[in-house]
Amino acid sequence: MKPAPFDYAAPDTVEAALEHLSGGDATILAGGQTLMPLLALRMSTPSLVVDINRIAALKGVSRPNGGIRIASVTRQNELLASKTAADALPVLVQAVSNVGHHQTRNRGTVGGSVSLGEPAAELPAASVALGASIEAHSKRGSRRIPAEEFYVGPYSTVLEPDELVTAIHFPDWPADSVKLFREVTRRPGDFALVGLIGSMTLRQGKIDRVGIAWFGMGPTPIKAHQAEAALAGQSASGIDVQGIAELAIADTDPFDDHHATAEYRRTVGRRVFARLLGEALNVRQA
Repeated sequence: MKPAPFDYAAPDTVEAALEHLSGGDATILAGGQTLMPLLALRMSTPSLVVDINRIAALKGVSRPNGGIRIASVTRQNELLASKTAADALPVLVQAVSNVGHHQTRNRGTVGGSVSLGEPAAELPAASVALGASIEAHSKRGSRRIPAEEFYVGPYSTVLEPDELVTAIHFPDWPADSVKLFREVTRRPGDFALVGLIGSMTLRQGKIDRVGIAWFGMGPTPIKAHQAEAALAGQSASGIDVQGIAELAIADTDPFDDHHATAEYRRTVGRRVFARLLGEALNVRQA
């Protein structure tokens, strides 16, 4: 099929892009990995496509006042190659290396993936787990939205139609933080059937800081609140790994689909969590 007719604009400043978005039925083109198929199938029929790829201010990785700022049109492979990101958040770079395939990462953008809110995608879950915030602009002003409050349903966010995501801000994590990442897929590059991402810091044998989120385990990325609360401040040597895994699963809301059942996701998720936590704590599992 061919797309329905639409107007096209390619502004070179954020302000010009916001002007176009304020006019009504417009959609944003960044990497186009999702939008182009939707246009071709006429599942999306905007009156205006606003191509933001020419806006230099929407590209790059930086470290303003601690943490890292990833501009929204930064390509996923550019993030993979960023020493700034690798030094500050290695678990984020590991997650990006599992997004799609090399070819799609050449076009796919960090902001596009975070904004889309695919429940089984790595980047939205990474944003939730690591305490990121989403920077959004409109002609009415700007705001920073905590990632945990950004997603309200499958492919549904609190973003307003006239808002443009300009960057994702990740707070600093200590350099010696332990990476937590694992996903179960049918084939490399597929969306996760079960996925887990996070980071954990130990100080003097105790868990000082922890952030964990699931993907592929519900309608949105899901923060493992109960597991985080149970881990915080605990001695690493006294952790009941299986008990924490049960708490982590209790926060999920998996579903049946043609790839896997909800029960499969719970069972695999429980085992993945326990094994990953055990490895992170250097706990020998029976």
